[in-house]
Amino acid sequence: MLSNDPNTPQTVKQIVIVGGGTAGWLTACVLAAEFQLSDDFSITLIESPDTPAIGVGEGTWPSMRSTLKKIGINEAEFLRRCQGSLKQGTYFRNWLHGNGESYYHPFSTPAGYSEANLAEVWLEAENPEQSFAHSVTPQCRICDESGTAKQLGIPDYAYALNYGYHLDAGAFAAMLSEHAVEALGVTHTVAHVSQVACDAQGYIESLQTSADTTVSGDLFIDCSGFSALLLGKHYDIPLTGVDSILFNDRALATQLAYPSSDDRIKSTTWASAQRAGWIWDIGLRERRGVGYVFSSTHTDEATAERTLEDYLRLQAPDSAAGTSWKAPRLLAFQPGYRETFWHKNCVAIGLAAGFVEPLEASALVLVELGARAIADRFPSNRAAMSVQAARYNREFTARWEHIVEFLKLHYVLSKREDSSYWQDHRTAESIPQALQEKLMLWQAEIPWHGEDQRTDELFPSASYQYVLMGMGFQTHQAQVPRKRLDQQRNQSLQLFQDVQQQAQRMSQHLPSNRRLLSDLLHRDFAAL
Repeated sequence: MLSNDPNTPQTVKQIVIVGGGTAGWLTACVLAAEFQLSDDFSITLIESPDTPAIGVGEGTWPSMRSTLKKIGINEAEFLRRCQGSLKQGTYFRNWLHGNGESYYHPFSTPAGYSEANLAEVWLEAENPEQSFAHSVTPQCRICDESGTAKQLGIPDYAYALNYGYHLDAGAFAAMLSEHAVEALGVTHTVAHVSQVACDAQGYIESLQTSADTTVSGDLFIDCSGFSALLLGKHYDIPLTGVDSILFNDRALATQLAYPSSDDRIKSTTWASAQRAGWIWDIGLRERRGVGYVFSSTHTDEATAERTLEDYLRLQAPDSAAGTSWKAPRLLAFQPGYRETFWHKNCVAIGLAAGFVEPLEASALVLVELGARAIADRFPSNRAAMSVQAARYNREFTARWEHIVEFLKLHYVLSKREDSSYWQDHRTAESIPQALQEKLMLWQAEIPWHGEDQRTDELFPSASYQYVLMGMGFQTHQAQVPRKRLDQQRNQSLQLFQDVQQQAQRMSQHLPSNRRLLSDLLHRDFAAL
């Protein structure tokens, strides 16, 4: 633990993580892979023996590829053990009018994105032959065909099209736990935290466990989920609620069996809008993860269960009642994030730091970013820790505000009038001021790469383009400088043509998601 003697170097040498699950074990792996663990530098993870997994976060961003590679996990083994499949974005249905319309938010940026703003040229066409996303990236056609993002034989984590993963969260946490302990040297303690001991300045010195052991540390990372044992319960750091902006505060989650072993595996997360929320549908190798995220203010649990069951019956029409899916589990949550994420020598990551609905799969990438930020700017002593804590808090408050703003955009652009849920989402008082200002600016000029504030933006300007164009956002195109449009037109038309040619070639050569996974598994087993 850190010494209070001013003459003693207060070196951070012991990291203690409270809570397992994906957040705890992924954080442990990222930090252990960064530092050489030894008797002089240790990471201990304390995990409760009976805390159930939440299991909502089954989708990742492409950043997970580099994270897994850096911590030393083989991709084929990861896909095999975690029921994984390759995810290439999100497919939105019924968000605009509720009449079957759809659009993609793919992981690939528009062709030639740094040189040409294809959105401006695409908007010139009165009746475009294809959607914006289909026009600017070949990825959408591959997703239409349930194709995958790479061919067999391409090295781990390399790709033809940018991708993340769909995965079984419980299996992923188990794999990370094994890797952290056996390959990276993390100490695993299975026990409840029963008491928190602090020094005179309020910094945590040690934790007492139900196993009658004392775990001392210099930096404590709270990955204890919604309970937030350290940052929430011990330090009483409150949540900044966002339920007045994002109304969803309940989720019903289930698993749906495939009709047959060769049924297609979706290449995107499907997000299907409903009267009081939306349904996610995620394709894993041997099952689908399906759930209904909804607002308890706008519907009740019984109605939500019927909505989810109606969707499941449409997906499995030939099944006997309830035989293809499990009884749904209800998850209640308060949408929001901590006012402070790093307080004294305690940092919260994962659900302990905050949670909003899983639209656009921000949960796991926030774990990655949090762990990476600690690793990259690891505090050598307590003085440095206070500086890094302030920097971390500014950075992640901005990240959370950005996430809330981007998710709200999906609702603000909707023209659905079939329920108060959608109408309430468009009231001015529910829309952050920053988003209102951006919407005004975008009426004159569509966002482009120059607006990105940082290279690791969760949702860069390309993401905004996909949602704005997909939702039929109206712009005053006449305000776009004609000279710039004229200069871009020939280049843009060539890029549009190139995209279609690439889509045709990829359609011919990229296998289906299921075929790739089947071949990977057979190759993996043959090597044993």
